[in-house]
Amino acid sequence: MGHTPRREKLVMFESFHAKQYSDNPRAIYEYMKEHHKDYELLWSIDKSVEGVFKELNVPHVVRYTWDWFKTFPRAKYWVNNCRLPGWIPKPENTVYVQTWHGTPLKKLGVDIEEVHMPGTETELYKKNFIAETRKWDYLVSPNPYATKILTRAFDFKGTVIESGYPRNDVLSLASESIISNLKEKLGIPVDKKVMLYAPTWRDDEFYKRGQYKFQFQFDLHEWQREFGDEWVLLSRMHYLVVENFDFSEYEGLVYDVSSYPDIRDLYLVSDMMITDYSSVFFDYAILDRPVIFFMYDLEKYRDTLRGFYIDIEHEAPGPIAQTKEELFQAIRDLIQSPPRSNAFKAKFSSLEDGHATERVVQAFLK
Repeated sequence: MGHTPRREKLVMFESFHAKQYSDNPRAIYEYMKEHHKDYELLWSIDKSVEGVFKELNVPHVVRYTWDWFKTFPRAKYWVNNCRLPGWIPKPENTVYVQTWHGTPLKKLGVDIEEVHMPGTETELYKKNFIAETRKWDYLVSPNPYATKILTRAFDFKGTVIESGYPRNDVLSLASESIISNLKEKLGIPVDKKVMLYAPTWRDDEFYKRGQYKFQFQFDLHEWQREFGDEWVLLSRMHYLVVENFDFSEYEGLVYDVSSYPDIRDLYLVSDMMITDYSSVFFDYAILDRPVIFFMYDLEKYRDTLRGFYIDIEHEAPGPIAQTKEELFQAIRDLIQSPPRSNAFKAKFSSLEDGHATERVVQAFLK
């Protein structure tokens, strides 16, 4: 099918292995829907999330169906934020736009010295990664720092679009009415402040390949006693974490938002974020709101699992806590005196002006 004529106006989108309507591909889709009405826009999705796309009335085709095999290889443009399965070849005349999904903190691609993920060996992992990046025509970068790292870590030979991240345009332009509407949609009381907990996954804690474990490292009863009168907690696990947490005894206090379509809405409604090694803090910093880094396994993650590109202990735009006691004290301190991270924003968010999507689309449609 890849050797048949291109459908020159067809753009195929995928986000997080075809399992979300989110992130940079969503922002590009919504921009093109409004500003490039002559293009056909279609999502490639996993069967498990078809209900979401039907509810949102987003045009889609289910991965690996006959319709998908007739459509995906013939699209002129692919827009994705993760790697495709290695067996999928890119037709010669297809334009593959790789947006990726975060400013890098932890080491990526060929920069990882030793891979601890299940089902792969270090050299094979790097070989497969490079085989994928050779298919990319464009790579979207959120800032000059990321451009330098991503081109090296991905051994990328195509064109970099250094634009800011399309998904962050909404963070630069959000209004109080948008935030109020999102709170209502999530069922959060208007008089409550919101704390977002958004950790990442650990390479060596897994059930099997692509399915990772996670265990809370602070006690929700204690959190409730100290902060529950004024705050609610949103729990947002990484898309590779498959734990199902039972928060029923904390109804109205702890919300499981792991399956919520797009984390950008959760940024907007949150007054404070707790994360660890996830790149979410680069985006959240645009909002000038407090961030706490709960790095209970800092030494292991830094020295064994991944390693970092920046000196996080000195450059983090918020305090680092390694114990539950330190975490709760950091929350108390930031409630009393929220910091500002102007130097951090200047380095990592200088391009986030609300027009990143426009720059990306203009670049790959030229």
